[in-house]
Amino acid sequence: MTARRLNEVTVVNGLESTENAAVRSAITGAALHEKLAALGNETYGLQTCERYADMIAEIKHLKIERRAVVLAHNYQRPEIFEVADFIGDSLELARNARDVRDADVIVFCGVHFMAETAKVFNPDRKVLLPDLRAGCSLADSVTAEALAERKEELLKIYPDLKVVSYVNCTADVKALSDACCTSANATKIVERIDSKNILFVPDQNLANYVQGQTSKRIISWDGNCYVHHQITPEEVNKVKRAIPGIKVLAHPECRKDVLALADAVLSTSAMVRYAQESSANKFLVVTECGLSDRLLMEIPDKHFYKACKLCRFMKMITLEGTLDSLKHLRYEIELSEDVREGAKRALEKMLELSV
Repeated sequence: MTARRLNEVTVVNGLESTENAAVRSAITGAALHEKLAALGNETYGLQTCERYADMIAEIKHLKIERRAVVLAHNYQRPEIFEVADFIGDSLELARNARDVRDADVIVFCGVHFMAETAKVFNPDRKVLLPDLRAGCSLADSVTAEALAERKEELLKIYPDLKVVSYVNCTADVKALSDACCTSANATKIVERIDSKNILFVPDQNLANYVQGQTSKRIISWDGNCYVHHQITPEEVNKVKRAIPGIKVLAHPECRKDVLALADAVLSTSAMVRYAQESSANKFLVVTECGLSDRLLMEIPDKHFYKACKLCRFMKMITLEGTLDSLKHLRYEIELSEDVREGAKRALEKMLELSV
């Protein structure tokens, strides 16, 4: 498993109940500064890191007090990783949200649809998103109403039609789907679902990638992730020319002409595993820049270059916001029971088919 637990205070499947645990795992401002210096980001000066270290210690104390766990996506700010109990991609986070035990509160450092997934699997727990503005342009490209209308139209043409929704969509869209998928398992889900005709929503680039891996008919939605879609072949080629022999790792949400330049097309978790196991030591990471930060911190003996963009939504989650969320138990995610049950069915189908 490529996802990591980064501190010894809590784990997803059990909370340590002593205050001493938070003290033992506390990080000083100087140590944090040294750790983040590898990123080459002037934002992480010593004074800033000292302030962050104080907040990290307070968050760790509050996690024990609130019986809380923090789940964080790979694209989060590196200081968020210091308080996360689990870091991973959408599939790993979905699994861990389902398997959380011995916690009353889940703080989701990601975007809104991810926090919804945690709530789907934890209806009796308080699920918090530190900033309600943390949405997703891809999720916004499809509504439940539009999907229901399109599905009805296509069923008249393809009676065996099944809807596979990328997890980057809202819970009410998931509730209308036959199965969900992530970038890590999209092809596997499409291949294993019982239909030759698939309406794939909402990412057109991922749908095009899957179509190249299957003989089934993929009918794509007209949506994309603005972060990945704006990365161009020119940017990738510029780095390849400057650094001969560099390995290019691209996310399948990228455009087809960008994927054609990649040595490997991988989910974020698979990129981490590839970089860890490869004999190469120079990589161009073609996805949201947060993953490059994680790789630089975790594999310091290798070199990672960026042909990436920042997701403004992911970066709305801050250490300050996470601390505020735990202090005041906000902002809580709520779902109607019919939407939650429908989304759970589609997510469970994904987990079943991806084994």
